[in-house]
Amino acid sequence: MNNSSAFIKVDRRDGKLAMAHFYVAFIALAIGGLCGLLQTLVRSGKFELPAGIGYYQILTVHGVVLGLVLTTFFITGFQIAAVSRTSGTLTNGQRKVGWAGFFLMTIGTVMAATMILLNKASVLYTFYAPLQAHACFYLGLTLVIVGSWLGGIVVIMSYVKWRKANPGKPSPLLTFMALVNSLLWFIATLGVAVSVLTQLLPWSLGLIDTVNVLLTRTLFWYFGHPLVYFWLLPAYMAWYVVIPKVIGGKIFSDSLARLSFILLLLFSIPVGFHHQLVEPGIDPGWKFLQVILTFLVTIPSLMTAFSLFATFENFGRSKGATGLFGWFKMLPWGDARFVVPFIGMLAFIPGGAGGMINASHQMNQVVHNTIWVTGHFHLTIATAVILTYFGISYWLIPHLTGRTLTKKLNKLAIIQGVLWAIGMTFMSGAMHAAGLLGAPRRSAFSTYLNSHQAMEWIPYQVAQAVGGTILFLSIILMLYIFINLAFFAPKGEQEFPVGEVAEEAEKTPMVLENWKLWLGLSAALILFAYTIPLIDIIQNAPPGSKGYKFW
Repeated sequence: MNNSSAFIKVDRRDGKLAMAHFYVAFIALAIGGLCGLLQTLVRSGKFELPAGIGYYQILTVHGVVLGLVLTTFFITGFQIAAVSRTSGTLTNGQRKVGWAGFFLMTIGTVMAATMILLNKASVLYTFYAPLQAHACFYLGLTLVIVGSWLGGIVVIMSYVKWRKANPGKPSPLLTFMALVNSLLWFIATLGVAVSVLTQLLPWSLGLIDTVNVLLTRTLFWYFGHPLVYFWLLPAYMAWYVVIPKVIGGKIFSDSLARLSFILLLLFSIPVGFHHQLVEPGIDPGWKFLQVILTFLVTIPSLMTAFSLFATFENFGRSKGATGLFGWFKMLPWGDARFVVPFIGMLAFIPGGAGGMINASHQMNQVVHNTIWVTGHFHLTIATAVILTYFGISYWLIPHLTGRTLTKKLNKLAIIQGVLWAIGMTFMSGAMHAAGLLGAPRRSAFSTYLNSHQAMEWIPYQVAQAVGGTILFLSIILMLYIFINLAFFAPKGEQEFPVGEVAEEAEKTPMVLENWKLWLGLSAALILFAYTIPLIDIIQNAPPGSKGYKFW
């Protein structure tokens, strides 16, 4: 990329909007990280929670605050900054929509968090009936989702404005990717919105006596699996567009990057049944169909891996690297903006393999509802995704605050990433191993302490506590770096790195921006995968459940 565009600044007003989201996200990291540490200590059998705090209370805090609040706020802030940087400064109207979304999300977060802390919503974050939370919990998370829709509308408005000003041209790659992720989020959250507004919220308010448990779970997993890709696609944005610039290389292929995002939009939503393979009431044929669609998601993931390592190899060979892996030594191993996300990339390899096991009709029977699944989540979202978010923070936060990533902070950031990798190796590795031995997920140690089988799980529970402690130290270091980059680092200019496409790459076809085609295909796949099963679930519903209240 030429130097003239290297320091294009995100407008200060847009930067304030993005930073507001990041402040909430990192507060969530502190709270959720502490609850995660407490969970691992309790599961080790060596620690009891004080002041009558319940295990499932902190489990819910950990899941909601990290899985929904941290990610949604960070993604919204990052995407707003990305479209401002690549499609132009937001208009006053767009900015007002963005601020309205932020305040709705914040109010909703406070409402939901209050209910959890009062132990009136210990429902394990998955909204699973027959567990019933206080109505304020459901209302709060509804506001979070509606607020995030407004953040997505800002992205759509920016995209439309750019396309009108540049007819016949491919949109900026980062803007295109943010648009795809926003569209995925709109479509996916319709499921949980319908579940909450028509079943769970009226049930909690006492307006209806019972709910269709299988319907609520099906609607949740219609949302729950694409939620994973909502988390993942911003990491892909950084991997495809930012990392090539950070290492000094070029984007391997603009077309391949766009196609992989389109495929993820198509195949990430109509696959929720693979989370329900052991549940009765769903025809096995429809489960099998969605398993097939689930495995199709591996195609864009493999495309991404190919593109990334092709970028790395092209860069290395441009610097004179020879041999099969000579390029590996040429990568900037002293730059935290590369090293920390790269650790996340490596973690995604075993994480993806574990996901294929989870989605398999046969192997899922072995690991379903064991702590293996928790270990899988911690390799994917809590390592591949979160470490990439941290890597983004190391350049985006100082860019927005007018500060610089100093050599000292860069060194601390690399240490933070390495600590995370070590802690997660202990914790996630122990979770996978204990899961294969049958250790359940979501369970406090005391619930199976007297079980003979539980004795063989104890070493793995202790290893989880060791890993959790190391991870919490890494979180403290991350928060220290964030506070410095936001308030105390030296004033200066930090680049928002946006890579250029390699000269030899093929021209991007405009069909990739034919939204009538792609959204139509997405709707067709969803209707095909869900219409008949949902009709069957509704028509043949068992007696409704009155549920178990936590308030």
